[in-house]
Amino acid sequence: MPRREIKFYAGEYYHVYNRGNNRQNTFFERENYLFFLQRVREYLLPSGIVIVAYCLMPTHYHLMIGVKQTAQTETSEVLETSEVSTGMMRLAVSYTKAINKRYQRVGALFQGQFRAVHVDRNEYLLHLSRYIHLNPVTAGLVERPEDWEFSSYREYIGLRNGTLPEPEIVLSQFPTRSAYQEFVASYSKGDEALIAHLLLN
Repeated sequence: MPRREIKFYAGEYYHVYNRGNNRQNTFFERENYLFFLQRVREYLLPSGIVIVAYCLMPTHYHLMIGVKQTAQTETSEVLETSEVSTGMMRLAVSYTKAINKRYQRVGALFQGQFRAVHVDRNEYLLHLSRYIHLNPVTAGLVERPEDWEFSSYREYIGLRNGTLPEPEIVLSQFPTRSAYQEFVASYSKGDEALIAHLLLN
């Protein structure tokens, strides 16, 4: 596997994403989304990855992840890049094989390897969570972010008690869940410029 430019550090956060090959769909029905999330739980969580926020879209996915600190790591210590990359590779291969078998297709499903960008400021963490949760609204799939089943927004506002995301990492910076909802609702197009370097291009 080619060496990645990005390094993963314990205690830090990253925007991880990929899109379908040739920008084609990667999710075709509800079962696909749920299967992908099962594989996220199976392959990423054991790799020391925390899912802060996520959104699965028909043609791509967004994961905001944190890298756990352990007794063996210090905040400044770089993790073996292969540890995170291996989890992501296993996720992509497992999902692609399942989709190819189910829909009698062949070849790559995703556009190469996943992309990862270091979220190096707390302000970016908050804005990125909002951007991720608003993806289905921006794309015209739903009118409200809570109407999209395949994101972590329902956990953020208390409509679902899912155990995959850890929303408190973001929510702890707001006095209430309602305050976070207001933050999401206050999004304007200009806000995206703040995190343009973190986004799918």
